[in-house]
Amino acid sequence: MGHREDLLEGAKRCLLDKGFLRTTARDIVKESGTNLASIGYHYGSKDALLVQAYVSLIEGVGASFDPGAGGEVTEPPGSLERFQEVWANIIRSVPGSRAIWLLSFELIFQGDRLAEVRKLLAEAQEEGRSGLVSMFSGVPEAELDGETVDSEGRFYQTLLNGLMVQWLFDPDSATGADQLTEGLRRVLKAADRP
Repeated sequence: MGHREDLLEGAKRCLLDKGFLRTTARDIVKESGTNLASIGYHYGSKDALLVQAYVSLIEGVGASFDPGAGGEVTEPPGSLERFQEVWANIIRSVPGSRAIWLLSFELIFQGDRLAEVRKLLAEAQEEGRSGLVSMFSGVPEAELDGETVDSEGRFYQTLLNGLMVQWLFDPDSATGADQLTEGLRRVLKAADRP
Protein backbone atom coordinates (compact mmCIF):
# COMPACT_ATOMS: atom_id res chain seq x y z
CA MET A 1 0.00 0.00 0.00
CA GLY A 2 1.04 3.59 -0.58
CA HIS A 3 0.71 6.52 1.80
CA ARG A 4 -2.79 7.37 0.54
CA GLU A 5 -4.14 3.90 1.37
CA ASP A 6 -2.15 3.71 4.62
CA LEU A 7 -3.64 7.03 5.74
CA LEU A 8 -7.16 5.87 4.90
CA GLU A 9 -6.77 2.61 6.83
CA GLY A 10 -5.16 4.39 9.77
CA ALA A 11 -7.95 6.98 9.80
CA LYS A 12 -10.58 4.22 9.85
CA ARG A 13 -8.96 2.61 12.87
CA CYS A 14 -8.72 5.97 14.63
CA LEU A 15 -12.38 6.75 13.94
CA LEU A 16 -13.50 3.43 15.38
CA ASP A 17 -11.24 3.79 18.40
CA LYS A 18 -11.53 7.52 19.22
CA GLY A 19 -14.38 8.95 17.17
CA PHE A 20 -14.29 11.94 14.89
CA LEU A 21 -13.75 14.81 17.30
CA ARG A 22 -11.02 13.17 19.38
CA THR A 23 -8.94 11.94 16.43
CA THR A 24 -5.96 14.18 15.72
CA ALA A 25 -3.73 14.31 12.67
CA ARG A 26 -0.92 12.95 14.83
CA ASP A 27 -3.10 9.97 15.80
CA ILE A 28 -3.65 9.16 12.13
CA VAL A 29 0.05 9.52 11.31
CA LYS A 30 1.00 7.26 14.21
CA GLU A 31 -1.62 4.66 13.25
CA SER A 32 -0.76 4.74 9.55
CA GLY A 33 3.04 4.92 9.77
CA THR A 34 3.10 7.96 7.48
CA ASN A 35 3.84 11.65 8.06
CA LEU A 36 1.81 14.82 8.61
CA ALA A 37 2.58 16.24 5.17
CA SER A 38 1.01 13.15 3.57
CA ILE A 39 -2.42 14.08 4.91
CA GLY A 40 -2.42 17.45 3.15
CA TYR A 41 -0.87 16.07 0.00
CA HIS A 42 -3.31 13.18 -0.44
CA TYR A 43 -6.51 14.48 1.15
CA GLY A 44 -6.18 18.24 1.61
CA SER A 45 -7.00 18.18 5.32
CA LYS A 46 -7.43 15.89 8.29
CA ASP A 47 -11.20 16.40 8.19
CA ALA A 48 -11.40 15.50 4.50
CA LEU A 49 -9.42 12.33 5.22
CA LEU A 50 -11.69 11.44 8.14
CA VAL A 51 -14.79 11.99 6.00
CA GLN A 52 -13.36 9.68 3.34
CA ALA A 53 -12.55 7.09 6.01
CA TYR A 54 -16.06 7.37 7.44
CA VAL A 55 -17.65 7.02 3.98
CA SER A 56 -15.50 3.94 3.37
CA LEU A 57 -16.64 2.41 6.67
CA ILE A 58 -20.30 3.11 5.83
CA GLU A 59 -19.90 1.64 2.35
CA GLY A 60 -18.56 -1.55 3.93
CA VAL A 61 -21.56 -1.77 6.22
CA GLY A 62 -23.92 -0.97 3.36
CA ALA A 63 -22.53 -3.82 1.28
CA SER A 64 -23.64 -6.25 3.99
CA PHE A 65 -27.24 -4.99 3.75
CA ASP A 66 -27.85 -6.31 0.25
CA PRO A 67 -29.48 -9.75 0.29
CA GLY A 68 -27.47 -10.59 -2.83
CA ALA A 69 -24.14 -9.72 -1.21
CA GLY A 70 -23.75 -13.02 0.60
CA GLY A 71 -25.67 -15.29 -1.74
CA GLU A 72 -28.73 -15.45 -3.91
CA VAL A 73 -31.52 -12.94 -3.62
CA THR A 74 -34.53 -14.96 -2.59
CA GLU A 75 -37.34 -12.42 -2.86
CA PRO A 76 -38.43 -10.36 -5.87
CA PRO A 77 -37.32 -6.71 -5.87
CA GLY A 78 -40.04 -4.26 -4.89
CA SER A 79 -42.03 -6.86 -2.94
CA LEU A 80 -42.90 -6.72 0.75
CA GLU A 81 -40.93 -9.93 1.13
CA ARG A 82 -37.84 -8.22 -0.32
CA PHE A 83 -38.48 -5.26 2.00
CA GLN A 84 -38.42 -7.64 4.97
CA GLU A 85 -35.38 -9.54 3.64
CA VAL A 86 -33.29 -6.38 3.27
CA TRP A 87 -34.29 -5.04 6.71
CA ALA A 88 -33.48 -8.41 8.30
CA ASN A 89 -29.99 -8.22 6.74
CA ILE A 90 -29.55 -4.67 7.97
CA ILE A 91 -30.57 -5.63 11.50
CA ARG A 92 -28.27 -8.68 11.43
CA SER A 93 -25.35 -6.35 10.63
CA VAL A 94 -25.91 -4.08 13.66
CA PRO A 95 -23.83 -5.96 16.27
CA GLY A 96 -20.77 -6.05 14.00
CA SER A 97 -21.14 -2.43 12.93
CA ARG A 98 -22.21 -0.84 16.21
CA ALA A 99 -19.07 1.34 16.44
CA ILE A 100 -19.71 2.71 12.95
CA TRP A 101 -23.32 3.59 13.77
CA LEU A 102 -22.25 5.28 16.99
CA LEU A 103 -19.75 7.27 14.94
CA SER A 104 -22.58 8.26 12.58
CA PHE A 105 -24.56 9.70 15.44
CA GLU A 106 -21.51 11.52 16.80
CA LEU A 107 -21.26 13.24 13.43
CA ILE A 108 -24.98 14.05 13.39
CA PHE A 109 -24.89 15.62 16.83
CA GLN A 110 -21.63 17.51 16.28
CA GLY A 111 -22.42 18.67 12.74
CA ASP A 112 -22.70 22.33 13.74
CA ARG A 113 -19.12 22.30 15.00
CA LEU A 114 -17.85 20.70 11.81
CA ALA A 115 -19.27 22.81 8.98
CA GLU A 116 -16.89 21.55 6.28
CA VAL A 117 -17.36 17.95 7.37
CA ARG A 118 -21.12 18.41 7.38
CA LYS A 119 -20.98 19.68 3.79
CA LEU A 120 -18.90 16.70 2.62
CA LEU A 121 -21.19 14.21 4.38
CA ALA A 122 -24.32 15.82 2.96
CA GLU A 123 -22.92 15.20 -0.51
CA ALA A 124 -22.25 11.55 0.36
CA GLN A 125 -25.84 11.02 1.55
CA GLU A 126 -27.23 10.96 -1.97
CA GLU A 127 -24.96 8.03 -2.84
CA GLY A 128 -26.31 6.24 0.21
CA ARG A 129 -29.86 6.91 -0.91
CA SER A 130 -29.28 5.45 -4.35
CA GLY A 131 -27.66 2.36 -2.84
CA LEU A 132 -30.67 1.78 -0.62
CA VAL A 133 -33.15 2.21 -3.48
CA SER A 134 -31.16 -0.24 -5.58
CA MET A 135 -31.27 -2.90 -2.87
CA PHE A 136 -35.01 -2.71 -2.48
CA SER A 137 -35.93 -2.18 -6.14
CA GLY A 138 -33.32 -4.34 -7.84
CA VAL A 139 -32.58 -1.51 -10.28
CA PRO A 140 -28.82 -0.82 -10.67
CA GLU A 141 -27.80 2.52 -9.17
CA ALA A 142 -26.63 3.87 -12.52
CA GLU A 143 -30.13 3.37 -13.95
CA LEU A 144 -32.01 5.17 -11.16
CA ASP A 145 -33.47 8.58 -11.94
CA GLY A 146 -32.98 11.52 -9.59
CA GLU A 147 -36.64 11.75 -8.59
CA THR A 148 -36.70 8.10 -7.47
CA VAL A 149 -33.49 8.50 -5.48
CA ASP A 150 -34.77 11.72 -3.94
CA SER A 151 -38.14 10.30 -2.87
CA GLU A 152 -37.68 6.58 -2.24
CA GLY A 153 -34.08 7.03 -1.13
CA ARG A 154 -35.08 9.57 1.49
CA PHE A 155 -37.83 7.23 2.69
CA TYR A 156 -35.43 4.30 3.16
CA GLN A 157 -32.76 6.53 4.67
CA THR A 158 -35.24 7.90 7.21
CA LEU A 159 -36.31 4.40 8.18
CA LEU A 160 -32.67 3.31 8.42
CA ASN A 161 -31.67 6.17 10.71
CA GLY A 162 -34.68 5.66 12.98
CA LEU A 163 -34.09 1.93 13.13
CA MET A 164 -30.42 2.43 14.03
CA VAL A 165 -31.37 4.77 16.88
CA GLN A 166 -33.63 2.05 18.28
CA TRP A 167 -31.03 -0.71 17.91
CA LEU A 168 -28.25 1.36 19.46
CA PHE A 169 -30.42 2.58 22.32
CA ASP A 170 -32.15 -0.67 23.32
CA PRO A 171 -31.77 -3.75 21.11
CA ASP A 172 -34.23 -5.70 23.25
CA SER A 173 -37.13 -3.41 22.37
CA ALA A 174 -36.02 -2.34 18.88
CA THR A 175 -38.26 -2.89 15.86
CA GLY A 176 -37.61 -6.08 13.91
CA ALA A 177 -37.84 -6.62 10.17
CA ASP A 178 -41.12 -8.50 10.51
CA GLN A 179 -42.66 -5.67 12.58
CA LEU A 180 -41.44 -3.04 10.13
CA THR A 181 -42.88 -5.00 7.21
CA GLU A 182 -46.23 -5.55 8.95
CA GLY A 183 -46.38 -1.82 9.70
CA LEU A 184 -45.81 -1.01 6.04
CA ARG A 185 -48.38 -3.62 4.99
CA ARG A 186 -50.99 -1.96 7.23
CA VAL A 187 -50.11 1.54 6.01
CA LEU A 188 -50.48 0.40 2.39
CA LYS A 189 -53.79 -1.30 3.14
CA ALA A 190 -55.11 1.83 4.85
CA ALA A 191 -53.95 3.98 1.93
CA ASP A 192 -56.05 1.87 -0.46
CA ARG A 193 -59.26 2.67 1.45
CA PRO A 194 -61.63 5.13 -0.25
